Amino acid sequence: MKIFLAQQNYHIGNIEDNSQKIITAIQQARHQGAQLVVFSELAVCGYPPRDFLYFKDFVQACDNAILKIAQYADGIAVLVGAPQVNEQIQGKDLYNAVYFLENKEIKQVIHKTCLPTYDVFDEDRYFEPATHWELINLKNKKIAVTICEDIWNLGDNPLYVDCPMDNLIKMKPDVMINLSASPFDYTHDEDRKAAVKANVTKYKLPLFYCNAVGSQTEIVFDGSSLVFDKESNLCGRLKSFEEDYQMFELMDDGSIHCPILEPAQNVPDKENNPALLDEKLHIDQVYRALVMGIKDYFDKMGFKKAIIGSSGGIDSAVTLCLACEALGAQNVLAVLMPSEYSTNHSVTDAETLSKNYSNPYKILPIKNIYESFLSELKPVFKNLPFSVAEENIQSRTRGNLLMAIANKFGYILLNTSNKSELATGYGTLYGDMAGGIGVLGDCYKLQIYELAKYINRNNEWIPNHIITKPPSAELRPGQKDSDSLPDYNILDKILYQYIEQSKGPVEIKAMGFEATLVDRVLKMVNINEYKRNQFCPIIRISPKAFGVGRRMPIVAKYLG
Repeated sequence: MKIFLAQQNYHIGNIEDNSQKIITAIQQARHQGAQLVVFSELAVCGYPPRDFLYFKDFVQACDNAILKIAQYADGIAVLVGAPQVNEQIQGKDLYNAVYFLENKEIKQVIHKTCLPTYDVFDEDRYFEPATHWELINLKNKKIAVTICEDIWNLGDNPLYVDCPMDNLIKMKPDVMINLSASPFDYTHDEDRKAAVKANVTKYKLPLFYCNAVGSQTEIVFDGSSLVFDKESNLCGRLKSFEEDYQMFELMDDGSIHCPILEPAQNVPDKENNPALLDEKLHIDQVYRALVMGIKDYFDKMGFKKAIIGSSGGIDSAVTLCLACEALGAQNVLAVLMPSEYSTNHSVTDAETLSKNYSNPYKILPIKNIYESFLSELKPVFKNLPFSVAEENIQSRTRGNLLMAIANKFGYILLNTSNKSELATGYGTLYGDMAGGIGVLGDCYKLQIYELAKYINRNNEWIPNHIITKPPSAELRPGQKDSDSLPDYNILDKILYQYIEQSKGPVEIKAMGFEATLVDRVLKMVNINEYKRNQFCPIIRISPKAFGVGRRMPIVAKYLG
């Protein structure tokens, strides 16, 4: 049997365009002689549709799209994901479904069993789980179809009652096919291969895994669809971070008619969840994920141009590089806004960076605006000493200038705050925390430096001085980040244990970190939840990002 995997980038809610993309791929697969074409989870509406699923018109549009797509299942069979109405009175109103289309008809509908409700997932909010399981018969092959999370449950996951493959294997299938929307994070490449391999090893069947690709605001899907033969050899892998289409021939003996990419013994058996922060881990993938996150955010929202506050620091420099790669340098405006506390090298470093990329830039000194604020506030501030209030006026002045230009010319402001800063509250609301999308908000400071090195791997795009100088907000004379924060080499490791590893203070202290420092850092994280709650969406590249995947109370008293 010739099976065609269509790894596509969908636009949530753009059902008409998604459907046309699906139809085009069906025609391409038929032209190449495929007998079955497989798409990803909820392909018709895009994933995750979230509360769009509460709108009856939205669900009806998906139903209509399936009927339209079915007319092209002529001489070829189709497996495509879409929501389906639950006709039963009991339970949720919808199923997360896969439609099996053949001979211009809906022949069968398969429902998802395991509905994830953790991190960025909230499927139990919308969907009813499957309660019965059946195989699909096509070309003398019996196919076990599952949906994403279904293959992450091998019967030993306490979150779920049923393991669909344990039920389906009793019917003696010939092959497993999984339609997925599995998000990217820098540990997930090995996790995914391990999960797919575990299914193949347990059930002794080949598995075709079609994953979504593309960024949906904060969630990035990397594609990287997989094909394993029944001996657990990796026989096929589609491209990462881009659309891809590949045909595979499943032989009668369960083998795949193509060269083996990785023999079974080289494919990981266990998930890769590093216990310690490894800032270098898959930094090339992190780079590509961030570029895709920017590009898709702009393309799908209909935006063309970005604006960045370019300070001569490493965060804004890396953000500018990513934006130029994603949008084209001509579409990225850098605005340099020196104050009386800015060093000369900050301006020259930022200028050199923009000259290296040939992106437009402007210099708008804020000294006069800042002094006018102080003059107006003098009757209130009187002779009180310089404090964070005066520092934040500078930051908010810059935010106002950037937003004014953005509003005037239709730019979108890219936020440059990193995860270390957001975690500890080292940022100014309505100032340097302003923006339409947070590019680096899921990258620790140590990862920012690794991204800079990766960007400079073949050419010094980022001036070396930006990378080597001590980081500073330059809001007062001689200021350095280390005046307010622990050294990033220590801070990031504590934050990683607290945020990604969900370890409390006792556990973190037992790892050898100084007790008062742990208490101080964890307190900073918790008391600044109110700031993060007002922050823009963040492109997710880690297993635990701020935003929809980490929901903490604002008014609370708990260190861990």
